[in-house]
Amino acid sequence: FVSSQVEILDWETKKQLCFLDKVEPNATIREIRLMFHKLYPRWYPARQSIKLDPKGKSLRDEEILQHLPVGTTATLYFKDLGPQIGWTTVFLIEYTGPLFIYFLFYFRMTFVYGLDERFKSSPHPVVNLACICHSFHYIKRLIETVFVHRFSRGTMPLRNIVKNCLYYWGFAAWLAYYINHPLYTPPSYGKKQINFAVIMFLLCEAGNFSIHVALSDLRRNGSKTCKIPYPTKNPFTWLFFFVSCPNYTYEVGTWISFTIMTQCVPVGLFTLLCFIQMTIWAKDKHCTYLREFKDYPSHRMPIIPFLL
Repeated sequence: FVSSQVEILDWETKKQLCFLDKVEPNATIREIRLMFHKLYPRWYPARQSIKLDPKGKSLRDEEILQHLPVGTTATLYFKDLGPQIGWTTVFLIEYTGPLFIYFLFYFRMTFVYGLDERFKSSPHPVVNLACICHSFHYIKRLIETVFVHRFSRGTMPLRNIVKNCLYYWGFAAWLAYYINHPLYTPPSYGKKQINFAVIMFLLCEAGNFSIHVALSDLRRNGSKTCKIPYPTKNPFTWLFFFVSCPNYTYEVGTWISFTIMTQCVPVGLFTLLCFIQMTIWAKDKHCTYLREFKDYPSHRMPIIPFLL
C-alpha cells in the first residue's frame, strides 16, 4: 500500500494543527484520533470531532481513510467538542436523582409540608401505589443502564448534564409534591381507574424493557454500525412491525398510564413534554434508518402506528 498523508486543520480558523505522515491507507478515523491525541493530549478522542468538511457531519470511528473521498493527502477538519462525560454515568446521575427526590415528598419530610401531624401520612392507597410505580420505573432504568444498554456514541458534552438533571430532577420534585400533598384527591373512578392504569403501566414497562434488550442484541458483538431492528419471538417486540422506535412508544404509554393512575395535572404536563421530545427523537432515528437502508420497511412510522 502507498502510505497517505493527513493534514488536520482547525474547522473555524483553517489553521493547520498537525500533519501526519506515512499513515496507512486502511487506518480508521479512530486511529487518526489517537495519533492526534498524542500530539495534543488535552484533546482526548471523545472530545474530537473529525470532519471532511468544516460544516459537515463528524466521521465515525470505524470509517476507513482509503474509503473516504480523499487523495493521497487527506485534509480533515477538527472541532473541539468540549469536556465529555460517558453515557452510562449520565444516565446513572439522571435516574438516581428522581428516585431519591420522590422519597423526600413521599415520606413527608418536615421541610416540605410542615410539622402538622395531619401531614404525616396519606389516607389514599393510590399514593403508595404511585410511589411503588415511580420507583420501579427508575430502578428499571438504572438496571438497564448498567446491564442492557450499549451506546453507539460513548459520551456527551459535560455541560448538558446540568440541563438534563434539571429536567428529570425538577419534574420528579414537581410530580411528587402534588401526588403526596396532604390535599391530594384520588382518581375520580376509584379502583377501576387505578387498576386499569396499573395493568397498562406494567405492560408498557415490560414492552419498553423488551425493546431495549432487542436493540442491545443488535450490538452484542460490540458493533457500532446501524442495523435494522426486527420483531423477535417476544410479543412485546412485534410493535417493530409498525414503528421504528417502539421503546419511545412504550415509554410514553408508561407515563400516560401514570397520569391516569394519579389523575394529576403536573404528571399530564410531564407526559405531554415526554411525548413531544420522544417524537422528535423518533423522527430523527426514523430518518436515519431511511437514509442508511434502501430496503427499510416503508410501512413503519416513527412512534405511533399508522399516524406519526
